[in-house]
Amino acid sequence: MAVTLPSLPRARDLRAALPTSPSVPVRERLLSLDVFRGITVAGMLLVNDPGTWEAIYPPLEHAKWNGWTPTDLVFPFFLFIVGITTYLSLGARRARGDSEQAIRAQIIRRGALIFLFGLLINGFPYFTWGSVPGVADPTLLQRMGDRLLHWRMLGVLQRIGIAYTVAALLTLRTTVRQQIIILASILFGYWIVMTVLPVPGEGTIGALLLDEPSRTMAAWVDRLVLDWSRIGLGNHLWGSSVTWDPEGVLSTVPAIGTAMLGNLAGRWIGEKRPLTERLAGMFSVGALGMMTGLMWHWSFPINKSLWTSSYVLFSAGMAAVALATVMWIVDFNRVRRFTKPFVVYGTNPIVAFVGSAVMARCIYSIFKVNYDGARIPLQEGIYRTLFASWLSPVNASLAFAVAFVIFWYGVLYLLHRRGIILKV
Repeated sequence: MAVTLPSLPRARDLRAALPTSPSVPVRERLLSLDVFRGITVAGMLLVNDPGTWEAIYPPLEHAKWNGWTPTDLVFPFFLFIVGITTYLSLGARRARGDSEQAIRAQIIRRGALIFLFGLLINGFPYFTWGSVPGVADPTLLQRMGDRLLHWRMLGVLQRIGIAYTVAALLTLRTTVRQQIIILASILFGYWIVMTVLPVPGEGTIGALLLDEPSRTMAAWVDRLVLDWSRIGLGNHLWGSSVTWDPEGVLSTVPAIGTAMLGNLAGRWIGEKRPLTERLAGMFSVGALGMMTGLMWHWSFPINKSLWTSSYVLFSAGMAAVALATVMWIVDFNRVRRFTKPFVVYGTNPIVAFVGSAVMARCIYSIFKVNYDGARIPLQEGIYRTLFASWLSPVNASLAFAVAFVIFWYGVLYLLHRRGIILKV
């Protein structure tokens, strides 16, 4: 998915008014921020780790290209909560008397560390564990060299680190009006670049190529910046596409807008207003964002891989409505019996992300077991033995994903119980 997804401190005490009488505000901890973050973390684990990618319920898959599914909302929800927690945490630091220089230094340090974590995850285990093209019996050094040539540079954590850093610096000393102008410039500027400008080497404008992933302006920029094979240094794009990256260079720019919208939401949540007013504002603006995104979709399709401007507004609107719903349930109506597991998931999100990614790389690709006379990944062996042996493929795949989520709940619960929180 309170907060700052990078350092992710626990939810702050805010002056909210859930009055026992209309004029007497009381101090309240907004537990909903922790819960929303935890729901996002659990959702990430669920959609990232199915039993098999060949059998998945449609809502748990990404849209093929244009359009959206619930899975396509997990990442922007992360960035949205990053923006919220950035505003709240920086406000708390100012209240403690921290200087602007110290705050800027911490923002840059956090963003760099998050980017570094993502980069290290991409390279793990830092050698090619399969066959090396052109080498019959590669040495460890040759395997390490081949891995360097195909080390993906960007990814989810890298995008979070960049978007967090830039959005935090842009909103640090600017007014709301200035932030809205910056945000509009980002979204409209990206729209123009992606649709009006001609794509080099394609002979036509970008608007006519939006349905072809490898021919968009974003794909051209990705290859220009990240494909170094022309100088003998390998291709550092996403391995599943080779010609473009879903967390690429140009498409990271509008992702900054998602974090900025979260920052504006954090400013509103932190207002000294009755909770009912803040809820009404979140629901209203969220609905407006969704409607605007859906209307923009007609000319600039909602697309997660391109992180289109319509996707920014639509997903941020969905995040605002989702968070407001959680706030209404948890903090207004005080229905809290279900919240503990999500608080546990949200306490150590960086552990959940890094740990689950490393574990997935190990069991899905690196660790092998003998099964029916063949060497298969450990994950596949577990899936076949415990789930596929008695469930239909789609249910077996879902059951494995749920088991993965439960496993990580156990890990995070132990850390939570012992008060261990990894902060960046």
